[in-house]
Amino acid sequence: MSRSKTSKAWMREHINDPYVQKAKAEGYRSRAAYKLLELDKKDRLLAPGQLVVDLGAAPGSWSQVAAAKLGGKGRVVALDLLPMEPLPGVHVLQGDFREQEMVDALFLALGGGKADLVISDLAPNISGIGVSDQARSMYLAELALEFAGQCLKPGGTFVVKVFQGAGFTEFLLAMRKAFAKVGSRKPEASRGRSSEMYLIGKSLKG
Repeated sequence: MSRSKTSKAWMREHINDPYVQKAKAEGYRSRAAYKLLELDKKDRLLAPGQLVVDLGAAPGSWSQVAAAKLGGKGRVVALDLLPMEPLPGVHVLQGDFREQEMVDALFLALGGGKADLVISDLAPNISGIGVSDQARSMYLAELALEFAGQCLKPGGTFVVKVFQGAGFTEFLLAMRKAFAKVGSRKPEASRGRSSEMYLIGKSLKG
């Protein structure tokens, strides 16, 4: 199938996607909002007063959900490589999470505090070369886990998007070393053909 046919098919599917339509109707910036809403409903991730870090935040739907759940009590710090329109109750940083200076900027934005929750929807730009895309995706997940280990309070929670494939088993073992409980979720809002899933690490070990 040619690239133009593929992109037309994607656009048609996107326009007809019930979650895309629902997001427009309910004022969310993307359909991804419903993934976090479902995860939160099942796992009770968000509560007023929390300090939340949102990695791979643009266009901002996860930050929207988080800020709404905090109800004006607490703070969200959001980071993405892409620009993101401001949101009330959200401190937005733009830069590359793979660069140490951006990690330093994140810690600075936390103001010396420790986060209650780190949510990561980080994903690489997809090249279409499966092996390369999987390797880059797992690398981002590993960086997010390392960051969560440094910035979360003991007992804190980490949510990370991963794709099943090479490196997944090793990453799952690393999650189990770091957190007392680790569960996996495939939200209904995830597209059926996607191999994406979310791992939830609860109770960061001291």
